[in-house]
Amino acid sequence: MDTSSNFPTGDAEQVDWAARISDNIAWSLLVTTALIIFITMPKMKYAFDGITVYFLLVVMVGAFIPVLRFFEHRWDSRSGHDPHDPSLRGAFRRDQVGLWLMTIGVPLLLAAGFGIAFPH
Repeated sequence: MDTSSNFPTGDAEQVDWAARISDNIAWSLLVTTALIIFITMPKMKYAFDGITVYFLLVVMVGAFIPVLRFFEHRWDSRSGHDPHDPSLRGAFRRDQVGLWLMTIGVPLLLAAGFGIAFPH
């Protein structure tokens, strides 16, 4: 599989921005789930008993999916535009930064909130 077109090295490279944001979204879901499991859930165990923590894990990941779909839909809706347009680089970077700030920030903020509200 040739993935060289996914990593632009010069102006001659063609980048499919929708495919790149889709890759970022997939990784974002994995990272968010891992952060919730390994950082947020241990803090939640002091607030909730038994299976409630695991139910809330499913709810949190499920609540994150529509947000990820929002990012993907923004790029899918550009179907009338050239998917390789270099002028989309700035919009891609803006969405990429926002996506990753949210991906890392939300689980960490939840963990901090539970840690402050329910100290052990």
